[in-house]
Amino acid sequence: MKRILFPTDFSDVATNAFVYALELAKIMDAEIIVLHTFEMPIIDYQYFPENYSQLFDSFELATFEKFKDEIPKLRALAEKRNLEHITLYHKLMDGDLISNIKECVVEEKIDFVVMGTAGASGWKAFFMGTKTGDAISSVSVPLLSVPLKAQYKTIRNICFTTRFRDKDINALKSVLEIAKITKAEVKCLYVQSLGSDVTDEKIESWKKLFTDEPVTFFIVTSELIQETIIDFIDIHEIDVLAMATYKRSFFEELFVTHLTEKISYKSNIPVLVLQQ
Repeated sequence: MKRILFPTDFSDVATNAFVYALELAKIMDAEIIVLHTFEMPIIDYQYFPENYSQLFDSFELATFEKFKDEIPKLRALAEKRNLEHITLYHKLMDGDLISNIKECVVEEKIDFVVMGTAGASGWKAFFMGTKTGDAISSVSVPLLSVPLKAQYKTIRNICFTTRFRDKDINALKSVLEIAKITKAEVKCLYVQSLGSDVTDEKIESWKKLFTDEPVTFFIVTSELIQETIIDFIDIHEIDVLAMATYKRSFFEELFVTHLTEKISYKSNIPVLVLQQ
């Protein structure tokens, strides 16, 4: 059985992402590991020599109580969506979030991670060092980052951007595996500028390689790469934008430039990140 890791701080952002975790678990016949992490406060024991351990015990207990109180809310959400049959396991871990995610991915044999991010207003933070952004370069399995304002709907169209590099091939294969499970179509987009070094032969070789797969290749000539991608998302009713991690700098530029206002309208879709 597949396993989905859902890290949460029980915020509205995280709870919205939980809906995606539930729906993907249904489609993938998966179970969900709900992970909540906390970091112990830094206390100078010189000033608390007698009750040092009591302070930590009290902090741990308070964290556990909050965790215990929040779990029924997630179960209630599952019931509301008629997904109470999805198996939920719960982990409460002390330490750094990213370290704990990486540890869980290995120890729990995780296949997929679903996390929340702040949405259009938070894209800059997402790519410039927030917890979710840090996870991009740290997690070895596909990671779906869900903006707060994203409303779950059936995943029918996935956009995967490429420059036809050889290392994009495995990323596209991973996207196609997910597309087959969700019964979605993959639209592989290449925005070709005048200085492009991608040959027609390279493009044709990719088409032949994926000839039997549910993918359509779109070659759009434009010098306005970012605008073209955003328009493509809108025109083709894209439900998920897929990217490979080595393109992080490109997507930083995409999401934090002067296009902010336009992106605020377009960007409330999840981003699927694939480690390369």
